[in-house]
Order: sequence, then structure tokens, then C-alpha cells
Amino acid sequence: MVKKISALALSLAMAIAVFAGCTGSASGKADTKTKSAEISANIEQLSTSTNTEKSPKYIFLFIGDGMSSTQINAAQVYLGNNKSGEVATKSLNFTQFPVTGMATTYDSTSFCPDSASTATSISSGIKTHSGVIGMKTDKKTPVETIAEKLKKKGMKIGIVSSVTINHATPAAFYAHVPSRENYYDIALQLAKSNFDYFGGGTINQPKGKNGDQKDAYEIMKENGYYIADTKEKILAINSASGKTYAVTPAVQDSGAMTYALDAKKDDLKLADFVQKGIDNLYNTDKGFFMMCESGKIDWACHANDAFTAIAEVVDFTNAIQKAISFAYEHPNDTLILVTGDHETGGMAIGYSITGYSTAFNLLGRQNMSFTAFDSLISNMKKQNPKLTFADVLPVIKAHFGLIAPTDADAKNEANKDYVLSDYEYAKLEAAFAESMKSSKERSTSAEAKILYGSYDPLSVTLTHILNNKAGIGWTSYSHTGTPVPVYAAGAGAEKFGGFYDNTDIFKKLVELTNA
Repeated sequence: MVKKISALALSLAMAIAVFAGCTGSASGKADTKTKSAEISANIEQLSTSTNTEKSPKYIFLFIGDGMSSTQINAAQVYLGNNKSGEVATKSLNFTQFPVTGMATTYDSTSFCPDSASTATSISSGIKTHSGVIGMKTDKKTPVETIAEKLKKKGMKIGIVSSVTINHATPAAFYAHVPSRENYYDIALQLAKSNFDYFGGGTINQPKGKNGDQKDAYEIMKENGYYIADTKEKILAINSASGKTYAVTPAVQDSGAMTYALDAKKDDLKLADFVQKGIDNLYNTDKGFFMMCESGKIDWACHANDAFTAIAEVVDFTNAIQKAISFAYEHPNDTLILVTGDHETGGMAIGYSITGYSTAFNLLGRQNMSFTAFDSLISNMKKQNPKLTFADVLPVIKAHFGLIAPTDADAKNEANKDYVLSDYEYAKLEAAFAESMKSSKERSTSAEAKILYGSYDPLSVTLTHILNNKAGIGWTSYSHTGTPVPVYAAGAGAEKFGGFYDNTDIFKKLVELTNA
């Protein structure tokens, strides 16, 4: 036992050293790949205690929304070496955990489930309808979550998410509603949950759908919560702060945190909210449970924006590293789990016209998410209602690296892989024309749905072209039925090996904790 614990401490220490300096924005900006390249290819596997009878005192459950094996490996491919004869991936911290499992994700309505039902399966051990949170298939009977069970045992509870805190995945750990769209009801249940720490995104519809309800933030305060809504207040959170909700000051996408690709250097990251959660919760002999969701991996994959998704996965590793660092100090008592709720987009490493080749390095010229690009083009349209395709080509070049065949830089050998073919150029020009139409005027044909989904035609065509050039394909703008991996390290980790259903994650946690 002593030897195994010592090995855990040693290998965790190595992981900490490797990822030091990689805690900033995991973006495609110039310094990101340089920092990520510092990751050692020779980290020893994390060791684990074989004492399955001892309940872990500190439990971290990390959920990458929309994240399955392809999203994970895409990040490893981008960080790796694509040179012919030396091709190699660069391992992420959690992919080196000693125990790996695989979980099915279907719900009671489909093999392509939604986040509400899959998060409910993980949190509560049942199958339910898509869109239902914390209730059985009758949409009336609530089920107790692992977080609620552990709270009853005296453990402190933390819920962190990069998207709105009353979104489907975080809500599945504290709320019970027949529809995930009942944001205000979910917010009220959050306020009354008595959980100890919430962090990350804002509350969606805090005054109700019509804006005529009592402010949910005020209700939280009435229920004893301290609202930390500035960077200074958040960084000051500690074990004496009491029940706390740390709300991101930097907002994007209807109240979510900013994409890692778009974040400013000084913006708080997901890792900061995990660290402040640790600082807040680590003040009891009973221990704590923390669920942390990286929600915008899913959003990027819905939009088929590979590089934004990759940046979110890399940023997620920085949040996970906070748990690894904590586990180094508490090797006997800490369990870390990393998984996804489902796969999004049908992402594939490999595309029809690239054959057996990949060129993920091409992604590095993209320097903003599809969301930020949509905002940029929208502002350009407002300033110039007669905006032309020629007007936006320099902007495309600046933010995605793609170059028109007529551009002077197209003759530069260094740019040859970024030059648009005649087919790609025509496809992009048609997408721009469609993008300039009002939403009511846009085509609703089957072809348009395949080409653009529900996204802006220009931005989604840009990501498709760049992704395809890199060797990445997509099959959907929705979720798929692909199973998700489960990575585990620490006390009781060996229970999570093998192939099982996502409901078994809850069951294994209940067994481990006697909840």
C-alpha cells in the first residue's frame, strides 16, 4: 500500500511539473502551442491505491460536455508532431490516468441523447427522457443525485461550469424538473440546494423567461449565498467565505464563460473557478465533492468548429490539473474522474479528400471562435449594409488563414496549404451570399441544412473548409451515440475500468462512498 501511494505522489508531482506554465488560455494564439509543447512525452502513468473499501474523502468529477475519444485525441494530435516519419501525439494529463473505462450514453428516448438525460444518468443512475433533469421517465418522480446524497453525509458540495450554472449538466446535480428549459425553476432550486460552492457561468433567465420574476441572484443572497462577481472578489474566496457563487465577469454566448480561444490574457479561466472551489470547500473533516463541466466543448462541436473545441479540451486539462495538484497533497483520499456526457458532432480524424493524411498544424492560424467571428461579421454588416465578399476576404485571411487564389500571398510557397481551391472559393462565396440574407430569407432546402445546419452559413463553411484541409470531418450538428471514455485516478479508481453504462458511474460512486 505504501509503495503504491508513494508512486501516486511521485507521478502526480511529475504531472504538476509538466503542466506548470500551461495554465493560461488554451488558444491558437502564437504562444499556446509553444507552452503546450513543454508537455513531456515520458510522464509515468498515475498509480492508484487498490484499497476499494476506503471511501474517498475528496471527489472530483470532470465532465467534458460533448467530449468523447475523438475530441480528446484531436487535442493530442494538434499538440503532437505531424512530421512525416516522426508522427506522434502529445498526451493530455488525464489520458495518463491508470484506469480507463468506456460508458454508453443512450437515454430512454434515443441512442443520440441530450445533455439533460445523460447528466441525469451520471448524477442519479437512471435513464430518462431527453430534456428531463433529475426525474424518472414519468417526468414527475424526482431522483436523488450523488451530490445530494453526499451532502446528507456531511460532505461539502461544489458545482462548476463554463456555461450558465442552470444549464442542463450542472442542473442535473441539484435540480429536478421535467424540462431543461425551465431555467427559472432550476435557478430557484439552485438557491435552495444549500450546496456550498457554485462557480463559472451566470444564471440564465434570472428574472424568468419574461423578465417579470424576482431576481434569482437576490433569492440566492436571501438563502445565505455570497455572490462574488468581480475578479477581485473571486480571487479572494477562501475557506471562510461560506456558501458562495463565483460568477464570471467575462461573458459570452448568453451568459457563459468566454471560449478559451477568445479569452483575454487576464480573464479568469475554468481552472481558476476549480481552484477557488477547492479553497472554499477544503474546510471540513467530512471532505467534499466537486463536479466541473467544460460545457463549451459541446457548443463548439455543435458548430463543427474543431479548433475552438480543441482549445476548450486543452483548457479543460488546466482545470483538471488543479485536482491533480490537490491529489498530490492528499494521495490516500482523493478520487479524480474525467468523462463526457455524450459525443457531439460526429467528429472524425480523417476526411474523404485527405485520405490517410492529416495536417492539424493548419488549424493554428485560426485565432477566434465561430461565435466571435459571427459577431465581427455582424458588426461589419451594420457598418456597411452593402458588404461584399471581397470586403470579407481579408478578414477571413486574418482570422482563419485561408487565402483567396487571387490574393498576392497565394503565390508564397509557405501559404500553399491555405490557398482556397476553386471549389472551396465558390462554396465560401455562396455561403457569404446566404449569410447576407435575413434569417427568414435563407434557404430551408435539405442541402442548406446539410451545409449550414442552424449556424451562420459563412462561419460554419469556414470551419468546415479549414477542418477538412486539416483532415477532420463531421457527420452531425447534433449529438451522436458514440460511447465516452472514463478516466480515473486515486482512491477507488479501479472500479471505473471496463465497459459499462453511464448510469454505473453513479452506482460506483454510491458504492465507494456508502451514500
